[in-house]
Amino acid sequence: MKIQSLLKTTAAIALLATTAAGTAMAQDKTMRVRVNADIRSTDPGVNRDANSDAIVLHMVEGLVGYKDDASIAPLLAKSVDMSPDGKTYTFKLRDGLKFSNGEPLTSADVLSSWQRYVDPKTAWRCLKDVTGSGVANVTNVAAPDVATVVFTLEKPTSLFLATIARTDCGGTGIYHKSSLDAQGKWVKPIGTGPFMLQEWRSGQYVQLAANPNYVSPGGERTGYVGDKTPKIAATRFMVIPDDAAAKAALYSGDIDVLSDVNNADVEELSGSDKLKVDKVASMGLTSLLFQTRDPLLKDVRIRKALLLSLDIAQISEALTNGQSPANLSVIPVPSPYSGKLQKEIPARNLDEAKKLLADAGYKGQPIKWLATKFYPSLFDAAVLVQAMAQEAGINIEIETLDWATLLDRYTAGNYSAMSFTYSARLDPSLSYDMVSGSKDKSPNKVWDNPEGLKLIAETTTIGDAKERQALFDKLEGMIRADVPLIPLYSGTRIGAVRANVEGYKTWPVGYPRMWGVSFAQGK
Repeated sequence: MKIQSLLKTTAAIALLATTAAGTAMAQDKTMRVRVNADIRSTDPGVNRDANSDAIVLHMVEGLVGYKDDASIAPLLAKSVDMSPDGKTYTFKLRDGLKFSNGEPLTSADVLSSWQRYVDPKTAWRCLKDVTGSGVANVTNVAAPDVATVVFTLEKPTSLFLATIARTDCGGTGIYHKSSLDAQGKWVKPIGTGPFMLQEWRSGQYVQLAANPNYVSPGGERTGYVGDKTPKIAATRFMVIPDDAAAKAALYSGDIDVLSDVNNADVEELSGSDKLKVDKVASMGLTSLLFQTRDPLLKDVRIRKALLLSLDIAQISEALTNGQSPANLSVIPVPSPYSGKLQKEIPARNLDEAKKLLADAGYKGQPIKWLATKFYPSLFDAAVLVQAMAQEAGINIEIETLDWATLLDRYTAGNYSAMSFTYSARLDPSLSYDMVSGSKDKSPNKVWDNPEGLKLIAETTTIGDAKERQALFDKLEGMIRADVPLIPLYSGTRIGAVRANVEGYKTWPVGYPRMWGVSFAQGK
């Protein structure tokens, strides 16, 4: 079966950015981008963090990639065919692909990269997700010719393409064999992306140069696919840990791009004629979590009373400085699966909350609420919840922890209630998976509903969007009835650039993308 949605970004005639064309458009001036910490490595999906992913994905590309709306489209592949039984994926590689060292990319490079990814010694982030412990089990990969790669799965899953496109997997980027030394040790990425590694000064910056051998697929620049032709000679990712220092550097011109602006700074930055601000709804989740095995909160009536005691819209407004709408669903607002049910926000109802508490026999016992000031919004959320819940007669005591301790308590399931934040998940099945599961096996999971877990598993085997939406709608009703958590908002990604920077776009994942970005002529 042809996956038609994957072909929309590829034109019948691909536009190729050759060495001469790419170099001609690049300007000599280096564009400087702030990152809040140094990268961990340049090995895709290995010893990584968010900054590592963001920078590495300028240098390597996978067979497929994410678009702005979190749908999947071809990247190194020009087409993807899925067999009727959903177990076989055939990728046809684009014509004329080259690595940054000028060598042609063939199916053999895809095979060698994959073999290293699935070698446990590599410690690839997403190994379990493609070897049977996660969403897929790839049983065979073959290359019938130089331009064709065939992946065979043990059983069908709608998440296979989404998994190999994941940013934390390094996009399952394909790299040339010279990325490794003679002993098989990682050296640096020799990929097909729009940039290549020029210099890494640990703790100071990572500088990338435009790849003179980059070959564009043409099409709209969206997410990590489409035309990614570099329009600058180099980009320098500068390590500036302090937010205030980063903002000052943007004002002074010491950096050109600040990719993650604090909500509280938006109004100020927007008022400057030196800067331009761009924002978009994100795919993350800020939420209130309940331990459903807690002696008190195991009673769903108390959890429902807590929900009804809160003005979710007002809380979201306050926590985000009006930058993010309330979202009571684990499915983020930008997702194509965020439908009518997902967007419903229940009204505050103190009378009903008090009735539920009386029915549950609640007599003002204290509920210990964990928070952290490492992310100020999580502490502020606890304060707002405490004040609103008190009006319904709910007694909340806030305990403030450092982020590492809070994360440990979350992982162990050792809490009654807490404020928490999840990073972006780009498919609703993964959004549900991050909060759902057996508490006996994974204490960090908040929703342990056997019927819900079966439905979540079913969503991973279905490719039809309407069928998946129906399942997600059913799950929405179930999780709201159980109230194991109260999502507050998906968040907003906000970027700011100097006035002379053109073409920079923020996207829901929040990573800076420096292809297609340039300095205005004469500025």
